[in-house]
Amino acid sequence: MPQTIELDIGRVIAGHGRHYIVETPEGREVQCSTRGKKSDCVVGDRVRWQVTDSRGHEGVIEAIEPRRNLFYRQDEWKTKSFAANLDRLLVMVAAEPVFSESQLTRALIAAAHAGIPAHILLNKTDLSEAAAAARARLAPYAAMGHPIIEVALKTRPDEARERLAALSSGATLVLGPSGTGKSTLVNLLVPDAAAQVGEISTALNSGRHTTTHTRWYWLDKAHEAALIDSPGFQEFGLRQVPVTDLAALMPDFARHLGDCRFANCSHDHEPGCQVLAALERGEITDIRHRIYLDLREELTRTRW
Repeated sequence: MPQTIELDIGRVIAGHGRHYIVETPEGREVQCSTRGKKSDCVVGDRVRWQVTDSRGHEGVIEAIEPRRNLFYRQDEWKTKSFAANLDRLLVMVAAEPVFSESQLTRALIAAAHAGIPAHILLNKTDLSEAAAAARARLAPYAAMGHPIIEVALKTRPDEARERLAALSSGATLVLGPSGTGKSTLVNLLVPDAAAQVGEISTALNSGRHTTTHTRWYWLDKAHEAALIDSPGFQEFGLRQVPVTDLAALMPDFARHLGDCRFANCSHDHEPGCQVLAALERGEITDIRHRIYLDLREELTRTRW
């Protein structure tokens, strides 16, 4: 009879190409690769792996355990799945520079599609005039039920730590464009983050490239809370979302669905559309409706 090989279990905490760092339940980090040219592993995955060297420092990933969820985004060229088994998404925006509501909406839709609760973190609230403007722009999102945490990470770090108590359990993916203070947040909550990045970079033999990849950090000694840092993004496509689901994934639209005159209403121009009626009443903002129409056009566009 063929011998049954006992596989160890671990969690992917960083990766570059087909090479990963897998953390064992005891906290040991093992350099692992995957079989074949293509890998579907992402940070946060629970994997089954097998030792390949006598010291137990290297291994090969044989299987990915079932995921609770998987978070995607797209750029112009391809779909990227880059984090799994998340408890929440933290979308960072800042009082300055002025944030993009389109990017924010895209991230929130991606989270809703994956079944991941989303929080919004407004940084640089010490810039009072700019913060007031940002707060006004975020008011509709608060009304939709998205929790908003306000911080000034650089000037009031102790207060920021207290307000970020919501991150004290589970795995939180931090997402945001450059300039929002994401590095400041990571360094505030993970004092040795820079050292960890260096160690991972050396282990994966990838130079500085790991700074553009997703990385898992534990926030406590009991390993009950984790922060997952991700690359800043300029584009955030939603090709994984069926266009027929789009309106239902936008809370301000969803509450008006089902009562339109036409069952296949596009919420663009049709008579008897309850979404357009809500827009007229000011219950949906003009910019949110424009973002919806842009996304709808994007998701129905022919792909070559």
